[in-house]
Amino acid sequence: MTLVGDSAAMVVHGQDTTLPMTLHDMITHCQAVKRGTKRTFVVGDLPFGSYEASANHALESAIRLVKEGGVDAVKLEGGCDARVLTVKTIVSAGIAVVGHLGLTPQAIGVLGGFKPQGRTATSALEIFKAALKLQEAGCFAIVLECVPKEVADSITSALHIPTIGIGAGSGTSGQVLVFHDLLGFLQHPHHAKVSPKFCKQYACVGENIQSALAKFINEVGTHQFPDERFTPYTLEADELELFKASLAKAGFS
Repeated sequence: MTLVGDSAAMVVHGQDTTLPMTLHDMITHCQAVKRGTKRTFVVGDLPFGSYEASANHALESAIRLVKEGGVDAVKLEGGCDARVLTVKTIVSAGIAVVGHLGLTPQAIGVLGGFKPQGRTATSALEIFKAALKLQEAGCFAIVLECVPKEVADSITSALHIPTIGIGAGSGTSGQVLVFHDLLGFLQHPHHAKVSPKFCKQYACVGENIQSALAKFINEVGTHQFPDERFTPYTLEADELELFKASLAKAGFS
């Protein structure tokens, strides 16, 4: 399964949050991912502003993400009663839905920033109950983000649908990470300040990129690049002589 997340706003477009991502942007990203996949089940995020107004508004956005973006399912955040109705509406139209509970980045204005959730008994129980409601509404899987392992484990045990953890411990059915984070793709301080604590970095691709670019700049500046190996296009001898003669006749040397 591949998730095309609205986190692209941050790791691709350089935004501070996911909120600026539009439905048009998401469709474009989903189309690109679909072109690069052969047998992966692709889930696309419904971005902020594309589903909150009403269940019908959400359905219209989901249909576009499926028809134009080519995704196999959509994901939306939250577990309030309005969101449960939205899930039911989208599922009833024949579109598969993934839920998302815990830290919901589209709601950071209410949550007070990118903060872990479910760290009190009351809030943990709210997330637990929301998970049951989303399952009943028709979600086929639920992302649990930035919640204590005990909370994620309890939800996973109670549900008969898969849970996908991100900063939620090892007891969930599966795991997801933003590949820019796990590859160490971005080295800019802008990204470093929002790099998640829960992400294990499996490579330092960004360092390799910076090193390669610095080497390129140096070789261009010192005329080491391009050398003869990377200058493959030539004129035949007779064409070269004709070209030079034409330049000389026109007054150029």
